[in-house]
Amino acid sequence: MGDGRWRTAGSALMRVIVVWAVSTLTMLALAGILPDFQLQSDDGDSVTKTAFTAAWGAGAFGLLSALVWPVLVRALLIVPALVLGMLVFFLNGSLLLIALRLIPDGRGVAAPETAVVVAAVMSAVASATSTALAVRDDNAYRRRLSRLAERRRRRSGTGGADGVAPPGTVFIQLDGVGHDVLAQAAATGVMPTVARWLADTEGHRLTPWRTDWSSQTGASQLGILHGSNHDVPAFRWYEKETGDVMVSSRPASALELQRRAIVRTHDGGLLTVDGASRGNLFSGGAGQLALVLSMAARRGKGRRSRAGYFAYFSDPANAVRTALSFVAEVGREIGQSTRARIRKEAPRIKRGGLYPFIRAFATVVERDVVVAALIGDMFAGRTAVYADLVAYDEVAHHSGPRSRDAQKVLARLDRSLALIVKVAEHTPRRYRVVLLSDHGQSPGQTFAGAYGLTLKDLVRAGSGLPVPRRAQRTRSGSEARDAVRIALRRPVAEGEEKQVATSSDPVVLASGNLGLISFPDIEGRASQEQLDRRHPALLGTLADHPGIGFLLVRSERHGSVVLGRDGARVPVAELKDGQGPLAPFGPGAADAVRRTDTFPHVADVMVNSMYDPAAGTVHAFEEQIGSHGGLGGEQSRPFLLWPRGMTDPLEAAAAEGGERAAELVGAETVHRVLRCWLREASGPQVPVPRGAERPDDADRLRTPWA
Repeated sequence: MGDGRWRTAGSALMRVIVVWAVSTLTMLALAGILPDFQLQSDDGDSVTKTAFTAAWGAGAFGLLSALVWPVLVRALLIVPALVLGMLVFFLNGSLLLIALRLIPDGRGVAAPETAVVVAAVMSAVASATSTALAVRDDNAYRRRLSRLAERRRRRSGTGGADGVAPPGTVFIQLDGVGHDVLAQAAATGVMPTVARWLADTEGHRLTPWRTDWSSQTGASQLGILHGSNHDVPAFRWYEKETGDVMVSSRPASALELQRRAIVRTHDGGLLTVDGASRGNLFSGGAGQLALVLSMAARRGKGRRSRAGYFAYFSDPANAVRTALSFVAEVGREIGQSTRARIRKEAPRIKRGGLYPFIRAFATVVERDVVVAALIGDMFAGRTAVYADLVAYDEVAHHSGPRSRDAQKVLARLDRSLALIVKVAEHTPRRYRVVLLSDHGQSPGQTFAGAYGLTLKDLVRAGSGLPVPRRAQRTRSGSEARDAVRIALRRPVAEGEEKQVATSSDPVVLASGNLGLISFPDIEGRASQEQLDRRHPALLGTLADHPGIGFLLVRSERHGSVVLGRDGARVPVAELKDGQGPLAPFGPGAADAVRRTDTFPHVADVMVNSMYDPAAGTVHAFEEQIGSHGGLGGEQSRPFLLWPRGMTDPLEAAAAEGGERAAELVGAETVHRVLRCWLREASGPQVPVPRGAERPDDADRLRTPWA
């Protein structure tokens, strides 16, 4: 035992010496190349003296990086992530300037801008050297990780009966990647790692699954991680009893949705047993969290989603590498958007302002942090990890789901998958890698781009409310105004439209190609009859518009009904796939609408855009040429990719929920599949006891750090 400890200590000391020596040589080389960086006095020094100066400076910089850098990063966690990324170069260069000042006789001198370059290069070289040495000492590293993992398993009781840990499971969500997009990327060589999985007879199997009507991350991921997405009608919706707009990407809303799901299922989530949640909207009941939106609304140790940034950026080499990639991605987006404008590509939306930085954050910073956290979880031997990579979804919204820009993002994500697979060869327990998505994306010109006015403009015009002049001049706006005149059986002059306005304007929200219209001053869910009395032309204007596929509204006489063009009206109870207003939307549309109709917070009027089955296009009510949120096309067809040897998903879902279905429908069904896979590998998961209805109680029951 003693000899082993001495060997470990000696090996660590040797790595420090080698990294120090390489850093010294790097500093000498940079001093010879860069004119504003010197390690000699003005009169010149001997080679020995210069080497000593470089060694002193490299040692001081390495020591400051190890001791001061983590403190700086932790202090800067209050700074927005985008700003932190830009500060990385400045902070690293400042540490180098301090290190040079510590050299005796003041022989180290560098201009501030040169110090930034020198610090970046030295951090990268030191990181590469340290990594290479760790690889050479791989066996010892793996033995140490195995011992740490084994001690942790003994404490948590997660080891198998024979003392060997059961396989862990890594769930990687490729946000927004549809089944057909993934299959095409594998077939064309864009994603070679996925292609190898599919080609290997012992590899993975691929199947699509169908989303709920609300085909977006909030509904899908809540259902997948927490087993219920009941009463999530869209990405954003209005709740009359509180007057609040719920937004899935808002921390307070995400926390409330998570609380409601826990209360409904009496279960902490998919990851309650030795789990980790990385880059997600919801925790899934995991004890290990990084960049989890719902936890960003909480306070207390371990509960802030930004803690994941500290774990990653505490290594200055990581910070420099990611910052360089961030800058490159900003330049890449500017170049791609400029090329699209020059070529007059269509459809196209504006991609200026802060978008290049937002894209770089999603495709570089968040990807790097999440992948690093996931790899750390694997080395720690955790039982279940669920990580969300949002890069493709962000780019596809603005460039299109099948654009060159989006394809390049898929290629980079594939490289991340290859890294994760390589890491799995060295982890202390075997891992099964499951790939899945939460929804796809459907292409198409925006509603405003196609018709010259937004959904909100059309609703106001159809209600006889004032609209912007640009909307008044469009054909849709004029037709809506004419419909108001006809409905009122009298001419409405330019200034008289305000007279038919009520005391409260409608709240119009968009979630991709799904629109939600609510009337705050009507208590409860408004009926078709109420709306016809108040705004006689509204529902007809919407239903007959060529950019709209169908409406869902409650009728006092017929129950909830779906309205379509030319006066089509079908009671929800009588809806059938392939018939009436839902005819273009394919299998499952009728059931999806019926389910959403039962939600307490379904909007007064639910609006789904048109869908062209031949072209596969929809019209987003937001500024997106790749969208998701409603029914129509690939947005409702995500994928599940799992290793052969695991239970077939349909059988797994049946094992957790009863009857065997012909296909996977709904995020809650996917939750049952994933839970079955965890159960068959590691035994039953521990549910939250009944009665845990307050947020604090639910969190305390499911999180060991509470």
